[in-house]
Amino acid sequence: MTQDSYLVGLVGSGIGRSLSPELHQREADRHGVRYLYRLLDIETLALPAEDVWRITYAARDCGFNGLNVTHPCKQLIAAQLDELTAPAARLGAVNTVVFTLEGRAVGHNTDITGFGAAFTRGLPDAPLRHVIQLGAGGAGAAVAFALLDLGVARLTVVDTLTERAHTLVKALHQDAGGERAEACLPEHLEAELAGADGVINATPVGMAAHPGTPLPVSALHDGLWVADLVYRPLETPLLRAARSRGCRVLHGGGMLVHQAADAFREFTGLEPRTSSMLADFADLTAAPEAHT
Repeated sequence: MTQDSYLVGLVGSGIGRSLSPELHQREADRHGVRYLYRLLDIETLALPAEDVWRITYAARDCGFNGLNVTHPCKQLIAAQLDELTAPAARLGAVNTVVFTLEGRAVGHNTDITGFGAAFTRGLPDAPLRHVIQLGAGGAGAAVAFALLDLGVARLTVVDTLTERAHTLVKALHQDAGGERAEACLPEHLEAELAGADGVINATPVGMAAHPGTPLPVSALHDGLWVADLVYRPLETPLLRAARSRGCRVLHGGGMLVHQAADAFREFTGLEPRTSSMLADFADLTAAPEAHT
């Protein structure tokens, strides 16, 4: 059931430059509803991430309709909610909490569906026989689940923390059955790339605070498609190098927008105009300061 006004927010650390408030509020304007989106930064509040449940239930008691949740709180909040939807339970992580009329806190994960929609839109008909994923952290876990849902036959996960890669692969096996996922040591990455269809960067390498590329660009070849979850900057050094070698590329903005659109639907019951939200994202990231 929709209403004429909504109060939502984002909980996480260092979220002052988030694009979520503007993306949500612009979409609400198109639907003619009042929409107030607040940032609840645990750094500003001087609270540990483990207290995310206190913030969540305080927001519910203050009349919020829901919250988005980001690093480092996605896994921490999952065990504290009244109910998890199937995607959130699969991943053990929540990026969207909806408060029902009965006061229950229901956890969703729109990262899985967000990446799936962004990939299908941005790289239609991309081959999925063998895909390599760099990074097995929170965002990487969501992407890995989405890739298997998309039909990847063989997913190779590479992480500098090898135990984290093995843990993710185990979770994928338990969820999907079979052994379509495998962990790979970083020193074997170049050999794996030679015969792969695509590679996805799910690490922070390429962001302003983490400059560089997550793999040797000399290993890129024109038989690869290359996706990057980083969206600041929109064209990372990895994507720039891949494009110059004739690779099809996908930046991280699509996942951000599609997961926001799915969260907007959960908060309001309204159907988001995703194409318009993608245009909003392009507008918001066109300003010079958006690329810093």
